Formats: sequence, structure tokens, C-alpha cells
Amino acid sequence: MKKRILLILGLIIIVSTVLFLKTFFGPKYSDGDFNIETYYSSVDKDADGIDDQTDILQSAKEYLNKKPKYESKYYGGGYPDDNYGVCTDVIAFALKGAGYDLRELVNQDILNNPQLYQIENVDKNIDFRRVDNLKIYFQNTAIQLTNDVSDIASWQGGDIVIFENHIGLVSDKRNEQGISLVLHHYSPLQISYEEDILPNANNIVGHYRVS
Repeated sequence: MKKRILLILGLIIIVSTVLFLKTFFGPKYSDGDFNIETYYSSVDKDADGIDDQTDILQSAKEYLNKKPKYESKYYGGGYPDDNYGVCTDVIAFALKGAGYDLRELVNQDILNNPQLYQIENVDKNIDFRRVDNLKIYFQNTAIQLTNDVSDIASWQGGDIVIFENHIGLVSDKRNEQGISLVLHHYSPLQISYEEDILPNANNIVGHYRVS
């Protein structure tokens, strides 16, 4: 009986290890592997010669390559400046690198639509770093896309995906089914900033494209 229990525990450990390695270090695929045409925006907000969709994606990767540590703090300038941050900062820095100041944009939308946000004390240094506010902002200003992750061609690197209490940026890498990976920051214990989380996500509330 004891040997059987040990065998079962061993199998559980092996299966768990395989799933862990596959989730974080499994093979990654691109649009071309699934005959998906990569989306490029017709807009170049910061006039740097890179279209917005590509610029947003590249800027998110540049931010995450600095390996920010997860911690929620308040900053007088709004944007974290000490290599700490949270999930919303991935989006803020991604957009900032493409010429969009999310701090100012969200603040203006809050002032224009106070009845939607219902914020008692407006503070533009923190309001743009709250998921609930970004849900409203992107719903008001961005291109709304499908939440169906099986519609793989509709998910493109540089898109924004919002969960009930979290937000991330869609990667240009995909899993073996063609479902996009997500660039995000959610925990001090996070192993990788790019993860295969969409297939098991049952709390997606929004999928948006800025430009």
C-alpha cells in the first residue's frame, strides 16, 4: 500500500513537472507557423518609423527585459522610476514607448466621463495604474476585439487583454495550438514575464487594440 502511494505521488510530481516546464519553457511559435497575417497599424504616433502595434509590443518587451520587481507603490510622477511595478505598468510603459501618455489620457477621460469612473478623489498619478479604471478607459477609446481565444488570428502581438483583476499585453509568440502568450507582471514569485495563460483563462473581460 505504501509503495502504491509513493508511486502515485511520484507520477503526480512527474506530471506536474512536465506541465510546469511546458507552461514556462515550452516551444513558442509565431504567426507564420499558423498562416496568420501579422497586423501592422497604419498609425505611427511618435513618428519614429515604427507602427503603433509593433512599437507597443517592442516597448513592453524592453520594459520587461529590465526585470521589474513586483510591488505596488505611489509615485509623484505617476510612472515607477525605481524598477518596481505592477501589471498596469506593463501597459503604461508599452504605450509610453509608442508615444501615448496613459497617465494623461486616462486622467482626461476621467474628467470627461466622471459618471463612468465614479472616483471620489481623482489623482492622475495613480488612476492610470488601476485595472478597474483601465477597463473603462479602453472600452471608451480602443478597438474592441473578441474574447474568444480560439479565434487565434484575432489575437495579435501588441493587443491588450484585461482580466477581472489583472491586465496584460498579448505577445507575438504562440503556443502549439496557435493561442497567443501573454506579457504580464503579477507576482513577486513570477518566473517568466511571458506565459501561456490564455487557454485556461475564464475571466477575460476585454481584448483591445489601441491603433
